[in-house]
Amino acid sequence: MTHIEYKYLYKIDSPKELRELSIDELPLYCAEVRQYIIEQCAKNPGHLASSLGAVEIAVAVHYVYNTPIDKLVWDVGHQAYAHKIITSRRDAFQKNRQIDGISGFPRMAESEYDAFGAGHASVSISAALGMVKAAQLKGETSKAIAVIGDGSMTGGLAFEGMNNAGEDKSSDLLVILNDNHMAIDRATGALNNYLLRMSTSRLYNRFKQGLWSILSHTPNLLRLCQKAGNAIKHGLLQNSNLFESFGFRYFGRVDGNNVKQLVRTLTALKDIRSPKLLHVITTKGYGYTPTEQDLTIWHAPGRFNPDTGERIKQANDKDRYQDVFGQTLLDLAKTDSRVVGITPAMPTGCSMNIMMAQMPERCFDVGIAEAHAVTFSAGMATSGMVPFCNIYSTFMQRAYDSIIHDVALQKLPVVMCLDRGGIVGEDGATHHGVFDLAYLCCIPNIIVAAPSDELELRNLMYTALQSNSPFAIRYPRGCGVGIEWKDKNFESIAIGEGRTLKEGDDIAILSIGKCCEFAMQAATELAAQSISVAVYDLRYAKPLDTELILEVGKKFNKIITAEDGVLRGGVGEAVTKLLSDYGLNNKIKSLGIDDTFVEQGSPAQLYALCGYDKAGIIAAIKDYL
Repeated sequence: MTHIEYKYLYKIDSPKELRELSIDELPLYCAEVRQYIIEQCAKNPGHLASSLGAVEIAVAVHYVYNTPIDKLVWDVGHQAYAHKIITSRRDAFQKNRQIDGISGFPRMAESEYDAFGAGHASVSISAALGMVKAAQLKGETSKAIAVIGDGSMTGGLAFEGMNNAGEDKSSDLLVILNDNHMAIDRATGALNNYLLRMSTSRLYNRFKQGLWSILSHTPNLLRLCQKAGNAIKHGLLQNSNLFESFGFRYFGRVDGNNVKQLVRTLTALKDIRSPKLLHVITTKGYGYTPTEQDLTIWHAPGRFNPDTGERIKQANDKDRYQDVFGQTLLDLAKTDSRVVGITPAMPTGCSMNIMMAQMPERCFDVGIAEAHAVTFSAGMATSGMVPFCNIYSTFMQRAYDSIIHDVALQKLPVVMCLDRGGIVGEDGATHHGVFDLAYLCCIPNIIVAAPSDELELRNLMYTALQSNSPFAIRYPRGCGVGIEWKDKNFESIAIGEGRTLKEGDDIAILSIGKCCEFAMQAATELAAQSISVAVYDLRYAKPLDTELILEVGKKFNKIITAEDGVLRGGVGEAVTKLLSDYGLNNKIKSLGIDDTFVEQGSPAQLYALCGYDKAGIIAAIKDYL
């Protein structure tokens, strides 16, 4: 990386000060912001490539619009690092995503410039439209700008918002479509192909470049010629404009990494009172060569050397749960022709790319559309397939009705694999998968399991394939415990059957998933202090192992339950109810997450904060005894 001396970065503490720069000074300021993001993310990892590509958009919007009076909504928020730096958080950015620092995503509680929280995709158009309508009702003239990535545009909520917004021609809403043909992985689907045609038509782009170079300097002429320009474009592309069919006035395509052109264009569009969409083309990872060469890896690369681009990898001899899933899915697919894989734009993140490399025809990346992914899986299940639908736990929340209505009610054999179950770390409250056990276990007909190690995950996937039932498997982010699992013969795990991990006499721990690891660590340490702790792995949150729990309840008066999820509606409550229903009055202490949102921090810090890591379990046991 070629370093530049900071001339403007430390002088700009707000959009108001940014607007004091001349338009000719903006490219250098953008370069300084980009360098600062690279330097900080090199030592404090975050979402790098997305934010590098959106620097000019952030600068141009704050330069032209009167933020925070005018509302700026980011979709998804991992584009917004430049926005945070511009809006009085330059120094705080040094603790981005840390337990005592700022969030990696926009948060209303963090800044008046964060008009809306944005950790999940496709929300910006609906939210911004709501802001516009509220301003109209209050007699205010504030505007709303939604910056949405082409990956987020594949979500159904984005189209619901556009459909509603386009109906009212008085809505002062601007949608900036940040088009880089990427989500985390390469964007897929008909919308991506449509945008690609629009952005690669040589004849249209030759015409457009000449037209926009003239019109961006003359706003009045731009407005007069828009319809004529779009008519020519329709003829050149031989296709109607998708966005205009939703009632939006379409402008584009514009170089989204050319800040001066963006400023001129936004100035021209600013006073057009109607729903409008500006289509900008950006390069994800723009301005940093290593990032541009491997966009998927550099979406969130971890620590790296900013000068050389060499990634600093932490030594770890344990396999990640996601890779256990990916390899096991391929192994199952080789033995059973019914097995297919479905993911909403996360093939690399969930390691379904392992199967995609060998069996691409049996893997389906459906875009950022979680509800569709589940219902699509249900449709395949009606025709004899067994879909393994892999969705991060936090994003599966968006498909809740599809799980209930389309899978569980119809008893379809869809295997829902919830990656990143429990605490996930630095991405914070929007990304923790802590609600899944509670929101799944209340649904009839569904089996809910949580493996405690790599081999358990492999065998639960095999069990799910054989079950012919709706089946959910949730597993944590990161590495397993180090148990050997590769090339092991599949073994079915009886539905609703737990297991004993360690015998003991003084107190019992009923644990599930990640917490089995903590429970064993605590029991081992307490054994050296002559405290005998029995540890059990429930395996299944639903159905519970009634026989095992009753056996534990009759043997131990004092019981600890431990789960990497919310306590309200969780496994601890279910265990307590079961024992009570059978007339047992055990003293039960449930460890998990209280009725609160957990903020960002390292997983180890957050486990400790929530009180169910090794130290938390030991403290609870000593308090009991």
